[in-house]
Amino acid sequence: MKLCIASQNRNKITEFQVFLSGNFELVLPVDFGITDELPETGNTLESNALQKARFIHQKFKVNCFADDSGLEVESLNNEPGVYSARYAGEQRNANDNMDLLLKKLENKSNRSACFKTVIALIIDNKEYIFEGKMEGEITRERRGNNGFGYDPIFVPHGFSKTFAEMNSDEKNAISHRAMAVKKLVNFLNKYAG
Repeated sequence: MKLCIASQNRNKITEFQVFLSGNFELVLPVDFGITDELPETGNTLESNALQKARFIHQKFKVNCFADDSGLEVESLNNEPGVYSARYAGEQRNANDNMDLLLKKLENKSNRSACFKTVIALIIDNKEYIFEGKMEGEITRERRGNNGFGYDPIFVPHGFSKTFAEMNSDEKNAISHRAMAVKKLVNFLNKYAG
């Protein structure tokens, strides 16, 4: 089955390719000549994921999926949420985003947070939503060099390492994206079967 990953984020694409390799013929927006960022103007993770998937589906009539992920910090009224990638500005710089988040948490004892991923799948003109969620804590300083985004400051519950201190296999076994992708893969396997 041919599936387009409606994303321009290299890190996410790499993770999706690991999860989906072997079962599906994966194509990217660049394969259709699209190199610009995909539209992402919704105010929820679900609306952004749907917007990106619909954009590719309407243009190229191909089965596709898109995701949007965000970090929600309890004591900051669930900021940065849908604005996670551009929390510190449109430059979308992970270090700037982490600096801002750590600064806002300086005097907060509650450092509970959760990562969420929402995947929107459009297949045979029908839309489906899959969600993954990982609870954890925000550290006081960066730890680790793996991963991307907020990974150096997020420790999932039940672990002592940040996502950035885990290797990709460790992270991919437990992450919010892994949970959502497992639901997607289970659905696709039944659908194709």
